[in-house]
Amino acid sequence: MSAGALVAADGLAAGYGGPPVLQGVTFAVKAGERVAVLGPNGGGKTTLFRTLLGELRPSAGTVVRPPRIGVVPQTERSRLDFPVSALDVALMGTLSTLPWWRQPGRADRRRARRALADVGLADRMHRTFGDLSGGQRQRVLVARALVQDAPVLLLDESYVGLDAPSVDLLDELLATLTAQGRALLIATHDVDQARGWERVLCLNRRQVAFGAPADVLTRATLEATYGGEIVELPGERCVLPPHHHDHA
Repeated sequence: MSAGALVAADGLAAGYGGPPVLQGVTFAVKAGERVAVLGPNGGGKTTLFRTLLGELRPSAGTVVRPPRIGVVPQTERSRLDFPVSALDVALMGTLSTLPWWRQPGRADRRRARRALADVGLADRMHRTFGDLSGGQRQRVLVARALVQDAPVLLLDESYVGLDAPSVDLLDELLATLTAQGRALLIATHDVDQARGWERVLCLNRRQVAFGAPADVLTRATLEATYGGEIVELPGERCVLPPHHHDHA
């Protein structure tokens, strides 16, 4: 594993008590890098993220991780019927750093307000979370992760369901976060999007490839990653099928 990595794995294998769901994973991510994590349903993306978070113990290999890792889930999987504000949701990011008996205080609320300002939502902090647009909700979830002051963020299909303007805003936000020295691992199926990021990690129950987009995003690698799910259109542009969230 390369020196200076914020998060890394070496020969990682992990699963849920039976045969490994994912194995042979070796990568290192430095500050300022965005890593696209590509793979089919059941390919191991969720298992990798849960292992990096410490929720799963590796069955083989090692993981190097910082004390705090922030998670940005899919906004479409969030409950939208709770009467909570954007500020309330961002403030939830403080709970992992507080004793179970302590409520968030003034300093915590300042951190949450600052995080919402950092994602461009200072004027929406008192709006009900469920009333925000999909792109705004996604940025609120990023703010919740930022409140944890984590150097590494895991983003689970954060672009799903966003319109073009929201995609552009999220792109700008993630570029800002990496410029600040964070490392981002982003589960996605958008191959064209992945070409613009620093690294790509391809998984299909094992590591297929890891490296720069120009080296990894070849037809052979994508076929090994997605198999028959790839649809070839004129111009050799690879379009992948809609993703349905799984537990692998």
